[in-house]
Amino acid sequence: MKTLWAVACAAIASIVIVSYPAFCADDLNPSESSRFTTSHSASQAGPEYRLGPEDGLRISVWENRELTLDVVIRPDGKISFPLIQDVQAEGLTAAELAAAIHNRLQSYIKDPQVSVIVTQVNAPKVFIIGNVTRPGPYPLRSETSILQALSLAGGFTQFASLRNIKLVRGTGAKQEVRKVNYYNLIEDGGEGNYLLKPGDTIVVP
Repeated sequence: MKTLWAVACAAIASIVIVSYPAFCADDLNPSESSRFTTSHSASQAGPEYRLGPEDGLRISVWENRELTLDVVIRPDGKISFPLIQDVQAEGLTAAELAAAIHNRLQSYIKDPQVSVIVTQVNAPKVFIIGNVTRPGPYPLRSETSILQALSLAGGFTQFASLRNIKLVRGTGAKQEVRKVNYYNLIEDGGEGNYLLKPGDTIVVP
């Protein structure tokens, strides 16, 4: 009888041990899970990302709820913020904008602690299509060459025709097509490694 009781206790203990991790995962607050996801998405802009019109920001001033708000950069490159009115945001990184707001707020608040998080990136885009690993639109906020853009797209698939890449650029009512040879890009001088403009499309046949 004692033997059967010991076996039963051991079986119950093993069930509890196996089930415990699953219970912990299910017990996680859904709002905390989404918070971590949101933080990760926001950080994808990167510390060197330059802000531009239509980008979404969350600006927080430590221990001051009235000065914690979500804003969108206006077409003129500025944001409106309580107490200090218009602040230039376009062309700055998030850290630089936080420093600018900090300096302006010091006239009203002693040593304000300001943080700026990019919540939505709405940069001008370039498009990469064809035989690349990750085709699609890519934000263009700083100087980017064709070679750098191809790197962002993960490089080529095995079917890519590297001598026949095309850069398609709209110039007013017309369309300009430039032929690019990848092997020339990686030689000294980088022939054909043009700087991209908003709306450019790279086609890798």
